[in-house]
Amino acid sequence: MRNIPVNLGGFKLRVVEEPALKVDQEGRVQTAYGTDDPLYTVAVFAKPVATEDGYRGRGEELKITLSANPGEVAEGDLVELSGATVSHWERDGRSGLSWKAASLKPVG
Repeated sequence: MRNIPVNLGGFKLRVVEEPALKVDQEGRVQTAYGTDDPLYTVAVFAKPVATEDGYRGRGEELKITLSANPGEVAEGDLVELSGATVSHWERDGRSGLSWKAASLKPVG
């Protein structure tokens, strides 16, 4: 399955690596499929919001590809994603999850 919608409403997302242009191994800027629009990457730490009994659970760092310029977002900012999706990938005996979002904006 590809591009499965994800609801991250139960998580606080904090930027741990500021947004940057997404480049390939040769340093070429990657673009959205069929366009000249550049893609961006940002790393966030996703931490579950506390439950009623105070339990917060473990968090995880996610590297997200953005299809829109994220604007002014700095390391440490709390953000929210719009149009978040996840896809599973496999290549050369390796596999993982690929995270994407249409955009991101600071919270508060």
